[in-house]
Amino acid sequence: MPNCSSYDSLFTPYIDGELAAAEREAVDRHIRACPPCYSRVVAERAIHDLLVERRSTLQESAPSPLLARCRDAAGAVEPPVSAIRSVPFFARARLAPLAAAASLVIVVGGAFLYQGTKRSSRLMAAELAADHVKCFAMNSVLRTHQSTEAVESSMASGFGWTMRLPAAVEGEGLELVGSRPCLYGEGKVAHIMYRHRGEPVSLFMLPRTERTAEIVDVLGHECAIWSSDDRTFVLVARESRADVEKLAALVHGSLR
Repeated sequence: MPNCSSYDSLFTPYIDGELAAAEREAVDRHIRACPPCYSRVVAERAIHDLLVERRSTLQESAPSPLLARCRDAAGAVEPPVSAIRSVPFFARARLAPLAAAASLVIVVGGAFLYQGTKRSSRLMAAELAADHVKCFAMNSVLRTHQSTEAVESSMASGFGWTMRLPAAVEGEGLELVGSRPCLYGEGKVAHIMYRHRGEPVSLFMLPRTERTAEIVDVLGHECAIWSSDDRTFVLVARESRADVEKLAALVHGSLR
């Protein structure tokens, strides 16, 4: 729709419940008529809710310099508009009301974090878990579904990765949804989306990186991390650690 850009600045306060009645009604009308903007609101709301739910965990895992900067921002009476607009929507979700716990809005999207993902697998996992939630929220609106062949072709053209998805995974309750490229602190990563017995599961592939194999619990998700052939894989699911270990073993053993 031609006037979508005029609503950009309203979406975050709309999700936060801070708009006046007239503005809220205008946004309501717009997103009812505009599927792309509706899908954006759904995705941002899912991330917002997840971050608020897990703010204490994120505060504990955030590096000290990041926490200090967030406390400074939270103590300001009113941050400059230019500063607010210069950071992603996660960081525009009202730093002051969240006080020191405002670090959570940056941990999965702010520019301060991106340099930390190289050093911390936990921060990397938090960022990918947030992408997992966002992408499945969008998929629930758009209801896209891709074939195995389409996903394999996308990986080859987008990442130079000639791969074959695991075969015969239906017997394990694992159903392919599709794939998409996602932005990450160190560049672009491949995101392959599944459902395991109906529940969302993501497999991320980070090119040209290597990490120590481990399982990280972050944002209410278990994230299994391993590396192979100069690539790092991260499987993300809101399931038990035992189930995530089994899924990771299944994918790791058959992905080729």
